[in-house]
Amino acid sequence: MSEQGRRILLGRVLGAFGLRGELKFESWTEPRAAIFRYQPWILVDPAGGERELRGAKGRESGKYLIGHLPEVTDRDAAEALRGTEIHVPREVLPPPAPGEYYWVDLEGLRVVTTDGVALGTVSHLFSTGANDVLVARDDERERMIPFVQPQYVTAVDFDNGVVTVDWDPDF
Repeated sequence: MSEQGRRILLGRVLGAFGLRGELKFESWTEPRAAIFRYQPWILVDPAGGERELRGAKGRESGKYLIGHLPEVTDRDAAEALRGTEIHVPREVLPPPAPGEYYWVDLEGLRVVTTDGVALGTVSHLFSTGANDVLVARDDERERMIPFVQPQYVTAVDFDNGVVTVDWDPDF
């Protein structure tokens, strides 16, 4: 997928809040309310339907965000959006700081060991709470490698499309 077509999942709609169409959101941005700065949103409903939306507004409220979307004016319309994912085009996000990466930018890069053994490509990453994990897949297997620098991930080279890892290929 080209840089132009990449999307980043930033949060989701948890359901209605109140009676006038306000929504409760979960955000994975830091800070949480930054999700409202990155627009347009591409809303993906649980059935896979998509639509682009601009004009989302909101505020922090406890452990969630409360906000509204244009054209959502009552509780029924808000509740119908429960479970909808909020994606944004990659290009609307600021560039990452040196040494930091958006996970979506790592997906598809080749993974090789420090000895040059190919382990496949980056399928995805996920967080365990203790650390992030890089999932490398090839035709035969899947490897889960802690994304801990420089102990296991020794280099990320976007120019050559390679993540180098200090990892036993048999593990």
